[in-house]
Amino acid sequence: MKELFAATDENGNEIEISLDNYKGQKIILYFYPKDNTSGCTQEACDFRDNLNRLTSKAQVIGVSPDSIKSHVKFRENHGLNFPLISDPEHKLAEKYGVWKEKSMYGRKYMGIERSTFILDKDGNIEKEWRKVKVKGHVDEVLDFLS
Repeated sequence: MKELFAATDENGNEIEISLDNYKGQKIILYFYPKDNTSGCTQEACDFRDNLNRLTSKAQVIGVSPDSIKSHVKFRENHGLNFPLISDPEHKLAEKYGVWKEKSMYGRKYMGIERSTFILDKDGNIEKEWRKVKVKGHVDEVLDFLS
């Protein structure tokens, strides 16, 4: 078993995301900045709405630095049907190089660079999208997986 990462899911359970958990399937690992914000909500809902088409090719997992409590509300508010990983110490974000310095209204801060990774059945990065634009992104992922 090759561990990809350990994390806490939206129910507060310590979990290991490993190849054994997903029986050799590909994984769509997407990082987003914040629950219940317009872009992040749209992205999550796009994954939700296309989950049947996606899961025939890969499993979807969302990651943000939000708390488990925030993830629970986010899932409930939008009927999300895939795991959300809480990464408050941004260990996973740092591992994938998506914890970046950002700037808004002249103020610099650290945060998630919206990114998506396709991991092959061996846990290697097969494809990555950085600085993702939400509109049409899930279609890009589907096109790649086809």
